[in-house]
Amino acid sequence: MTRPQIEVVHVGSACRDIAPEDTRGWRIGGGVMYAALTTARLGLRTAAVVGVDRAAADAAELTMLGEAGVDIVRVDLPEGPIYHNVETEHGRVQTCVQPGVPLPLADLPPSWMAAPAWSVVPVAGEVRDDWARVIPADAHVAVAWQGFLRDLHAGEQVRRLAPRPSPILERADLVGVSRHDVPGDVPLLALERLLRPGADLLVTEGEAGGLLIRLGQDDPPEMLRYRPPASRAEVDPTGAGDTFLAALHASGIRVAGSGSAMNETTTATRRTIRDGLDLRFAAAAGSLVVEDWGLDGVPDLAAVTIRLERDAPGTVITIPPDDASRFWSEGPPAA
Repeated sequence: MTRPQIEVVHVGSACRDIAPEDTRGWRIGGGVMYAALTTARLGLRTAAVVGVDRAAADAAELTMLGEAGVDIVRVDLPEGPIYHNVETEHGRVQTCVQPGVPLPLADLPPSWMAAPAWSVVPVAGEVRDDWARVIPADAHVAVAWQGFLRDLHAGEQVRRLAPRPSPILERADLVGVSRHDVPGDVPLLALERLLRPGADLLVTEGEAGGLLIRLGQDDPPEMLRYRPPASRAEVDPTGAGDTFLAALHASGIRVAGSGSAMNETTTATRRTIRDGLDLRFAAAAGSLVVEDWGLDGVPDLAAVTIRLERDAPGTVITIPPDDASRFWSEGPPAA
């Protein structure tokens, strides 16, 4: 039986997060792991380029991706990123134990190159500019920006880098970033100016919700403010932003693929994916992933559907640009 074609390809390195409660002393994380498992569990035919160091090479989490149906090209690294995350009442304190090395270009199956969607999800800036040349010209591209905004030195707390232009960013159709992963003195307009006309910028802030800024070709941007459904309990916030972004991307890919198979990357398919992006669907997925440890929290389509149907589905409203700027500079308004 012929397997359906690949619908989305993710690129990035797995990281190891220090976890004393795990018998290994760590658990696998990283944007590529959360994003690939999310799209697979939401029913998309998923592939992933995953960089791993020797300790992570036989990790159960990679088996978890395979069991979910993810096709994996594993890239062995001499050193992978390692983080120590501590959650405090003032937010996460993240220390770089080991920064890892860049993810080299890999030989990919020819069938992957027809995928209509790609996702660049670094955890430690490891996906370098040369990867921009690998992605097909008409693919719809999501980028987890925060993975490029970390200044990493072994044994030191992670510092935030100012956003800068890059070939990958110029290629992006959908860019996700946490408000807390950008230096506080960077204005929202500075982020918008780094993206191409027609791109979407997702700004997340956990349970407070966030913004989707839809940049037009010539028209002013559309500003959408969303509030997510409540989580039953927050056990582990790791991976919430990556899961949200992957679920948002998946919502558009699902629309583009409904009714007929996507067998090539076209400009029309790219537009259809953008038009199909569903903030409520993504927010439901993001509210679920924090309810368990690590990748165990990544929801499947049934769980997201139940949360949308049974629980409060969250709200999405259009707001003026001034309100979006205040959200960025001051945080969300008090409830």
